[in-house]
Amino acid sequence: MIPIGILSVAHLHADSYAAQLHALPNARLVGIWDSDATRRTTKAAQYDCDGFDDLGALLDRCEAVVVCAENVHHRALTEAAARAGKPVLCEKPLATTPEDARAMVDFCDAAGVPLMTAFPCRFAPAFGSLLAAVQNGDLGEILAVRGTNHGKCPGGWFVDRTLSGGGTVMDHTVHVTDLLRVLLGSEVQSVYCEADNRLLHGDFDDTGFLALNFESGIFGTLDASWSRPASFPTWGDVTLGVTGTKGVLEMNLFAQESVLYSDKTGGVTYQGWGSDIDYGMVAAFVEAVESGSPVPITGIDGLRAVEVVEAAYASAKTNQPAAVRRR
Repeated sequence: MIPIGILSVAHLHADSYAAQLHALPNARLVGIWDSDATRRTTKAAQYDCDGFDDLGALLDRCEAVVVCAENVHHRALTEAAARAGKPVLCEKPLATTPEDARAMVDFCDAAGVPLMTAFPCRFAPAFGSLLAAVQNGDLGEILAVRGTNHGKCPGGWFVDRTLSGGGTVMDHTVHVTDLLRVLLGSEVQSVYCEADNRLLHGDFDDTGFLALNFESGIFGTLDASWSRPASFPTWGDVTLGVTGTKGVLEMNLFAQESVLYSDKTGGVTYQGWGSDIDYGMVAAFVEAVESGSPVPITGIDGLRAVEVVEAAYASAKTNQPAAVRRR
C-alpha cells in the first residue's frame, strides 16, 4: 500500500480525502501535518493516524502527499514535498496567483515529481456522458455554454483574502472553468466579470458572474456565487448547459440525491446516493503514484484555471473585459 500524508487539514475537503484514503485498498493514510495544533490533533485522532508538527518527519514517512492548506500556502507546501521527491495532489485553486501556480509547475517538473490539481468534478459520470455527447457530435457545432457553481459561503479563512486570495470568484470559478476547457478543447481568451459583496456584507466577493470568450469562438457564462443560504439543503451545485446546432443538453453533476426531512434536526437535506467523485479522483492519483503513469489532471490544468480567475478579478475592477494572460 502507498503511504500518503496530508499536509494541512485547513480545507473542508481534507475530511473527504482522508476518508477516501482509508477506503482505498492500495493506499494508507500515515499522518497529518498541520501548523495548527488543534486541527492536527483533532483530525489525526478522527482518522486514526499520526499527527506531525515536523513537516520533514511526515515527508520521511510517506511516498506521496495531499495538500489541503489555505490557498496562500499551497506553493510552499508543494515545493517542500517536491524537494523531498513526493508526488503531490494539491487542492484547488492551485495557487492564488498565476505566478505562484507557474512556479509550482516548474519546481515539480525540475524535481521530476508529478503535480496533480484536485478537480474531482472530472470524475463525475454525468460529466463523462456530456463530454461523450459533445465529442461524438450529438449536439452538432457547439455555440454556447452555461455553467453554475453556486454554494454556501464557507466562512473562516475562505473570507480572509490574505489566506484565500479572494472570495467566491477565487473559490468557485476554477471547477467549472476546468470542465469547460476539457469539454470544448479550447482555452478561455477573455473574461468579463461582475463581482461584489451583495449578500454577506464583508470585505470579500460573495457574488460573481462571468462571461467567457473561448479561443474557438464559443461563448459561455458562469455564475460562481456563494448565493445559497445557510438553510439550503446542500452546499450548492455544479451544472452545465451546452447549446449546439443540433440540440441542447443540460447536466446536473449532483442530481443523484434523496431528500431527507428530519424531525431530529428540524431541517431538510439532500443525501447523495450515487458516485463519489472524490473517491474517483484520489484513486486516480494513487494509481498514478503506484504505476508511475502520468497524473490525469496536471499542474498546467490548475494554472490555466487560476489565469481565468486573475482575468475575472481584473475585469471586475475595470468593468471591462480582460484578456487571459498565459504563463
